[in-house]
Amino acid sequence: MPVRPFARTSSPVSTPRVEIRLPWWALLLPAVAFVILLGLLLNPAEAQAASAEPGATQLLERVRDLLAR
Repeated sequence: MPVRPFARTSSPVSTPRVEIRLPWWALLLPAVAFVILLGLLLNPAEAQAASAEPGATQLLERVRDLLAR
């Protein structure tokens, strides 16, 4: 049985677009929380329960030193 060639249409197939709108605070709140937590990691003396220097702080300080060169 012979195979029929694919017939192209002159107009492209239109796909429905989905628009998602986020409120401004939906992007701002996670960014603010990230900055606050990063600040606590970089300066553990500001945290109430910080007694010893965690490994993440040492890692971030070394990355900061490498970027400062």
